[in-house]
Amino acid sequence: MALLTVILCIILLVLLVSWAKMNPFLAFLIVSIAAGLFLGIPLGQISGSVQNGIGDTLKSITIIICLGAMLGKLVAESGAAQKIASVLVDAFGIKHVQWALLIVGFIIGIPLFYNTGFVLVVPLIFSISYKYKLPAVYIGLPMLAALSVTHGFLPPHPSPSALVSAFKANMGTTLIYGLILAVPAVILAGPVFSRALKNIPSHPLETFVSKELPADKLPGTANSFLTALLPVIILMGTTIYLNLNKSNSELHQIIAFLGDGSIVMLISIIIATFTLGVKQGISLKKLGNIYGDAVKDISLILLIIAGSGAFKQVLIDSGISNQITNSLQTANIPPLVLGWLIAAIIRISLGSATVAGLTAAAILSKMVTHDHSINASLMVLSIGAGSLAFSHVNDGGFWLFKEYFNLSIKDTLKSWSVMESIVSVVGLAGVLVLNLFVHGR
Repeated sequence: MALLTVILCIILLVLLVSWAKMNPFLAFLIVSIAAGLFLGIPLGQISGSVQNGIGDTLKSITIIICLGAMLGKLVAESGAAQKIASVLVDAFGIKHVQWALLIVGFIIGIPLFYNTGFVLVVPLIFSISYKYKLPAVYIGLPMLAALSVTHGFLPPHPSPSALVSAFKANMGTTLIYGLILAVPAVILAGPVFSRALKNIPSHPLETFVSKELPADKLPGTANSFLTALLPVIILMGTTIYLNLNKSNSELHQIIAFLGDGSIVMLISIIIATFTLGVKQGISLKKLGNIYGDAVKDISLILLIIAGSGAFKQVLIDSGISNQITNSLQTANIPPLVLGWLIAAIIRISLGSATVAGLTAAAILSKMVTHDHSINASLMVLSIGAGSLAFSHVNDGGFWLFKEYFNLSIKDTLKSWSVMESIVSVVGLAGVLVLNLFVHGR
C-alpha cells in the first residue's frame, strides 16, 4: 500500500506539472505534503521534513550551480564562446564543420546551462547554414547533442551536481566517468545520426541570427579555451592526484580542499572575472549585472532542486524509503538499469530532465547510500542518461528546437527526439560497460 502511495504521488506530480501547468517547485511541495499525510508522518513533523529536505539539498549545491551560471554567462557575454567556435571552424574546415560544431558545443556546454548554451550556439549554426547553404538540422544537431550530454552527464550542471550530492558520490570521479561516456554518446547521436537528416526541410528564422562581436573585440584563443575549461581542468587534476596519492600530508589536504566543487567554481569565477572581464575592458558594474542576470536565469532550477529534496526527505522520514529499497533489492533488475528506467519513465511522462533525475534520486538514494556494491558515480550517470530519454511535446527543449529551426512536429520528433533517445541509450550502455571495470563506491 505504501509503495502504491508513492506511485500515486509521482503520477500526481506528473499531472500537476504537465496537465495543470503548475510551477514544478509548487508541485513538489504539494506532492511532498500529500505524501507525508498518506504515509503516516505526524502532522507536526511534515513541515519539518519539507524544510529539512530543502535545506540539506541546497546547502551542498547552491554555490556550485550559482557560480557555474555566472561563469557560463561571462563566457557568452565576453565573446569567448564565439572565439572558441571560430577557431575550431577554421581548423576543421567547412567539410568537417559538424565535428567543429560538436567540439564547440561540448566545450562551451561544460560551463553553460543548456538553455543559455542553446540560445548562444543557434545563431552560429544558422550563420554557417546561410553562408554555406548547408541544412541547418544536419550541421546543428551534433552541437546540440553535445550540449545535451554535458547537461545530463557532467557537473557542475544542476542535475548531475544534485545527484552527486544525493548519492554522496565523488564529483571529480563522476566528471571523469561522464567525459568517458560523453564521447561515444555525442558521436553516435551527432555526426553519425545526423547523416539521415540531410533532407529535413528547415528554414530558420532570420530574427534568430544574432550579430557577432568584431574579431578585434574577442578575447585571445588560449584565454577563451583555458577559462571556459578551467573547472574541468582543476577537477580532473585534483581527482587524479588524490587517487594516486593517498597520503595524509599537508599538500594532500590542500589539494583535497582545492578539489572541492564549490572551491573549484569559486577559483574559476575569480580568474574569469579578470581574464574575460577586466582584461576585456568590461566594467565591474557590467560584470555585476552579468552575474546577477546569471543567477536570475537559474533561480527556478534551484527551486525545483529544493522541491525534490523535500520529496526525498519525506520518503526517508516516513520509512517508505527503506521499504522501497528492500523491494527493489529483491527485484530482478540491476540497480544501474533500474535507475535509468525510473528516470526515463518520469522524463517521458513529465518532460523535465532535471525533475526526472531528481525524482529518481529521491526514490533510490537510500538504496545507493547503503549498498556499497553500487558505484555512486555510475548511478549518477545512469539516472542522468535516463533523464534525457525521448524528449517530446511535454518538454520545453523540444519546442525550443522546433521553433528556432522552424520545423514541423513530425520532423522535430524524427530529429530532436531520436537524438535525445540515442544519447540516453548510449549513456546507459556506457555505464554498464564501465561497471565491469570499476568497483562500488
